[in-house]
Amino acid sequence: MKRSISLLFAGSALALFAPIAAHAANAPAPTSDAPATEAPATNTDIIVTGTRTTGTRAADSAAPIQIIGTSAFASVGQQDLTQVLAQSLPSFNFQAFGGDTANLTLSAALRGLSPNDTLVLVNGKRRHFTSNLAVDSGSPYSGSATTDFSFIPTAEIARIEVLQDGASAQYGSDAIGGVINVILKNADHGGSWDVTGGQYYQGDGKTAATALNYGFKLGDRGFLNLTGEYKFHDFSQRGGADYRVYGSFAANPVAAAGIQANPDNPDVNHIVGDAKYSLYNVDFNAGYDLTDAIHAYAFGGYGNRAAYSYENYRAANKVEGTTSTGATVIPFPTGFNPLESIREEDFSFTAGLKGEVSGWNWDLSQTYGRDANAIYTLNSANITVYDDIQSQNSSPVLPQRNFYVGSLVNSEWATDLGVTRDFDVGFAKPVTLAFGGQYRYDRYEIDAGEANSYLGSGAQSNPGIEPNDAGVNGRKAYAAYIDVAIQPINPFKIDLAGRYEHYSEFGDVWTGKATARYDISPAFALRGTVSNGFRAPTLAEEYYTSVNVSPTSVAGQIQADSPTAQALGFNKLQPEKSTNYSIGFVAHPVSKLQITADAYEIQLRNRIVGTSVLGINGGVVYSQNVLNALQNLGVTAGGATSEAVDLFTNGANTSTKGVEATASYATDFGSAGKIDWTLGFNYNTTKATALPSLPTAVQNVALGQVQLLTPNALSALTTATPKVKSILNALYSNGRFSLNLRETLYGNASEWVSPTGTGSGNGATLERTGTAAITDIDVGYKVTRSIRVDFGANNLFDKKAPTRPNYNGSPADGSAVLNAPIGFTPWGIDGGYYYAKATFTF
Repeated sequence: MKRSISLLFAGSALALFAPIAAHAANAPAPTSDAPATEAPATNTDIIVTGTRTTGTRAADSAAPIQIIGTSAFASVGQQDLTQVLAQSLPSFNFQAFGGDTANLTLSAALRGLSPNDTLVLVNGKRRHFTSNLAVDSGSPYSGSATTDFSFIPTAEIARIEVLQDGASAQYGSDAIGGVINVILKNADHGGSWDVTGGQYYQGDGKTAATALNYGFKLGDRGFLNLTGEYKFHDFSQRGGADYRVYGSFAANPVAAAGIQANPDNPDVNHIVGDAKYSLYNVDFNAGYDLTDAIHAYAFGGYGNRAAYSYENYRAANKVEGTTSTGATVIPFPTGFNPLESIREEDFSFTAGLKGEVSGWNWDLSQTYGRDANAIYTLNSANITVYDDIQSQNSSPVLPQRNFYVGSLVNSEWATDLGVTRDFDVGFAKPVTLAFGGQYRYDRYEIDAGEANSYLGSGAQSNPGIEPNDAGVNGRKAYAAYIDVAIQPINPFKIDLAGRYEHYSEFGDVWTGKATARYDISPAFALRGTVSNGFRAPTLAEEYYTSVNVSPTSVAGQIQADSPTAQALGFNKLQPEKSTNYSIGFVAHPVSKLQITADAYEIQLRNRIVGTSVLGINGGVVYSQNVLNALQNLGVTAGGATSEAVDLFTNGANTSTKGVEATASYATDFGSAGKIDWTLGFNYNTTKATALPSLPTAVQNVALGQVQLLTPNALSALTTATPKVKSILNALYSNGRFSLNLRETLYGNASEWVSPTGTGSGNGATLERTGTAAITDIDVGYKVTRSIRVDFGANNLFDKKAPTRPNYNGSPADGSAVLNAPIGFTPWGIDGGYYYAKATFTF
């Protein structure tokens, strides 16, 4: 049925756009074969990221810049920007699987840092954040609340510029690990339409997507470029049986009978796998020359997503009621799988004017972004509410199944003014002076759920947000910057930047950056950077609160800046601060070959991390203060054997050291075609240089609860992303035919886990993923000048993720599914994926 729906969607889309396809097919034949694919972006492209100087080529940049052109999008089966970046950038790692609502908004990061340490720009303007905070204990992506790439359609992108360098002095908060600048298409005519579909080798995770891009003239002085996109992705399921099927469930006759009657027996637990979602985006980019000296521009978009992710299976005996006559009622005789769901709306809009007056170039803009998540718990039940209702009725009643558990809203305003001018002072090139300022207002809103979602034990798996935890918080930030680019002699250039910011919460922050490059010869240049940076905690990190209930545990997420957190001994969140160093070279040893290599170190202080503190586990009390805090939050354990609080805090100083290298080369075989080769390599390692202890109010020395970061949390920070990632890409093209082969090598990754979730004590186990080579292939053919078809596969040889080890017959990490893939596997948990795609240009 699901496959039929996917095929019906693809067929309907083809029928809808058939006239466009027919027009393209009947277009005049070209005088020669059209190339099968666009050439990759080159280092001769002009860049706008990392420098205020106009006309700078990527090859001449003093800072490391990588450009991703539209040709890279063509060879990626799943048309999501995260996938494009992950398959193009060796320093970019993405989250393949998340826990709870983190599985509905997956994250990604540069250089092994937090996703929050990468700044995302669109046309040079700051992009707003998602409101869905990733509260995923033990994950390297925990705490992520940054830009959601799913709401940036690939069909609207002209190119992407990735600055792999600290740039807080140039762009402000968040640019510790680097900057991703998405440049939108500005064509005023023509466009493209593509349709794609695919699925995993295992037969699930079916995907269908379509996107239309078209440009229009606005009179004779402007343009309007429009993009519409729709994507659908179905559930996948990995792993085997729930270990409780052979243990606690088997010992209970009601649970055992329900398992036997369940059509999915014994694989009744669907929690390990992709979320299901449908998503559409409508975006635009526009510009108009008001006069010869003043240009107006605007861009933005609206996106809407409905997503669903399974939670742990509940057995038939989990929800029981008693009638007013004393009879026992089992409303779910085969058990049930709760779902966490979001209905998300994402909106962005930027408008501005730029121009030139007496040699001064200026740019004034206003940006507004808003992301709103309405959160639901579906196919669930509130045990307390149901039991109360059933006890008042003599005949069986059905529990409420679906609950609105609350909403999260993040919005951001930013007003930017930038001014630049070149001054000829007798140097090899004019001095470029740039200065400007920014005003920002950030706002984060938490709305309570319906009463039945949080009363008593709350909705199973994800109880609602209580009114006491709801609220609206905001902050203001002011910034001023100056940037001077100097080239006193032709071989030598230097760029100096300074920035001052004032936050209503944290006070003043000063940052600076110095970048230099010296061209020893036309074939070899040295470059280096030293800078300091900062990241203000997101409002979500400061104020988010929630309760997560598994079949055996309860974890309360506490607001980091709340009186409850401070009563437990935790301080209010402070900004992260960094010192960045890099040194490298650019070489052109032979024609058509370019090599770059940059070594870097990022010293990060006051790093914001998530910490979990046990209150009770297996009947053993670790901290009565934690239990009191949970009680004050209104958390009802409901028979859970483990209770804990989670919160974000400035919990570590770290040092990340690495090397980033790239090489590109073109091989021309004349009439036999050509091959464009690219090689990218990243090595980095993160070590903790300072780790504070837990506050005394929650310590338990006898039980080993003394460190702020448990072995599980520390390894998530330092070893759960691979130290090595290398991408070798070969694009062969000959006339209408193209073949793209990509080999991605992932180094090993590891994490300490245990049944308690701490990674220590009895059952402590080191999970490892090992080194793996993943092969992707894409075969393209231009049927006509306007129609191209592609067939391909990601993870061609179906490399599986390693499975979680067991301890005493159950998964060592305390989860429920046997033989489940390790969730932090860098190439994903689902195995091979194959696809087909048709692209029409007009």
